[in-house]
Amino acid sequence: MFASFKKKYFLSDKGIAGAKRGIFWTTLTNLVVMAGMGFLFLTMAGFIDRLTTGADLPSVLPIAGGLVVFLVLLFASNWQQYYYCYCIFYEECGNQRIDIAERLRKLPLSFFGRRDLADLTETIMGDVQAMEHAYSHVLSELWGAVIASAVVFVGSLFFCWQLAVAAFWSVPVAFAILYLTRGPMTPVFDRIRAEKVRVTEAIQETLDCVREVRATNQEAHYLAGLNAVIDREEREVTRGELVNGLLVNSAFAILRLGIATTLATGAAMVVSGQVDFMVMFAFLLMVSRIYAPFDQALMLVSELFAAESSAKRMRSIMEEPVAQGSEAFEPVGHDVVFDHVAFSYGAGDDGRAGEKVLTDVSFTAKEGEVTALVGPSGSGKSTVSRLAARFWDTTAGTVSVGGVDVASVDPEVLLRDYAIVFQDVLLFDDTVMGNIRLGRRDATDEEVLAAAHAANCDEFVSRMPQGYDTMIGENGSKLSGGERQRISIARALLKDAPIVLLDEATASLDVENETVVQEALSRLLAGKTVIVIAHRMRTVENADKIVVLRDGVVAEQGTPVELKAAGGEFAHMLSLQKEAAAWRL
Repeated sequence: MFASFKKKYFLSDKGIAGAKRGIFWTTLTNLVVMAGMGFLFLTMAGFIDRLTTGADLPSVLPIAGGLVVFLVLLFASNWQQYYYCYCIFYEECGNQRIDIAERLRKLPLSFFGRRDLADLTETIMGDVQAMEHAYSHVLSELWGAVIASAVVFVGSLFFCWQLAVAAFWSVPVAFAILYLTRGPMTPVFDRIRAEKVRVTEAIQETLDCVREVRATNQEAHYLAGLNAVIDREEREVTRGELVNGLLVNSAFAILRLGIATTLATGAAMVVSGQVDFMVMFAFLLMVSRIYAPFDQALMLVSELFAAESSAKRMRSIMEEPVAQGSEAFEPVGHDVVFDHVAFSYGAGDDGRAGEKVLTDVSFTAKEGEVTALVGPSGSGKSTVSRLAARFWDTTAGTVSVGGVDVASVDPEVLLRDYAIVFQDVLLFDDTVMGNIRLGRRDATDEEVLAAAHAANCDEFVSRMPQGYDTMIGENGSKLSGGERQRISIARALLKDAPIVLLDEATASLDVENETVVQEALSRLLAGKTVIVIAHRMRTVENADKIVVLRDGVVAEQGTPVELKAAGGEFAHMLSLQKEAAAWRL
């Protein structure tokens, strides 16, 4: 049973151990409560017997002592039940979030290309929260109630099997009704979850595009669309809760019929002399309590069914294959070699061939040189840089660094030798110092400040109220584009990796900022293997080598002087940009 639980509800070994103990203590708590009802019955029976026979009433001290024992046992069992039903599972769900985040960190970028960000966010936050509620409020409560009731049922058969059947027949019937609705309700849960993801996507898109929305005066249109998505989700949730409520209340009604059948059966047996009144009274006390553990379990059992879908989505992430590779990486130098490389986005997913981006790419980016990748949009420049860092694996051919195939190296080990400066800089809501230190976490303050100085950060940091200890806002919202880019370069300088990838690092900067950033880059690139992606030809005229990509192949490669003289693709692109610059003037 527990092996099935582990897979069905995505539990760890520690979670399974906690579930076992939670079920045990829930069962024991229910039995202690039922024992309290038995103690109450025996006490009342003793008083009634003494009153009817005229004997002296029993002493209060034994009753008080029994009551104290009952309360101590009830407190101890409830304490243990709370710990194993709640505290353990809160920790379990916290670990699940961390495990999923760690798995996502190790997955190749191809996974994120086919999964929606809002869907992943909903899995980490919404699905894990759903599992936490199911673990703590349903799993142990349900099985603890079932086991305790089974024990009481077996015990009650020895007193009067007719009344036992009359009291317990409704329990399996009520659960059977809910279990039979499990299949039809699964699509309902999936639709509700899909609508929640759409709401998350719509809100995220609205926040991301707030500047564009305001600039184009589209607030009313965007809000109308957002309201429509929220209304659709609200309707789906209401419809689902209505159907679920009808089913659960039907089960409640059937469950409570057991009280009526116990009363009717008991009255008939008392009248016929088959049992005395006190036996009937004992069963009435029992049924007044025996259904209580099922109240919450019945109400939330459909949530347990929904949790199976959540667990399935969480499990699908954990079962995604991570990029494997050796922990050993000992290249001879740091030449980056592309040897007949082909690549398709989505290749292998669902049996599809995928979108072909590179067909046959071969070139060498030598250590100590700057190799520039140029070409029209969609020619595969960014893809080449990502294959070099093993963000994706090639479909065919090999990418090697110092003679070592990057596909054979663990990505995290490989990336220790890479410093990457993207056009779109990602910063955290931290200090300037904290954002630069991401380049190397164990760097001293002096090393961080030295990297910042080399990246020309002093100029703008000196104007900040707390200098390098100033918080820069979410994604560096308090900084300009040039300032954010200089922090990114300072990170790369601090890392001091032998291979540097520059993806349009100065494309969005004005002339003044570009000059400052280029000066910082010159310090970063000295003696490194550098691969630069650029659209503006003047930014690559000083490169040692230019590789021109077109339609997924290398159209030509060589020095800037050689390619200008050849009059090919590079010369044509250079001519077009000069004409465009002259037209703007």
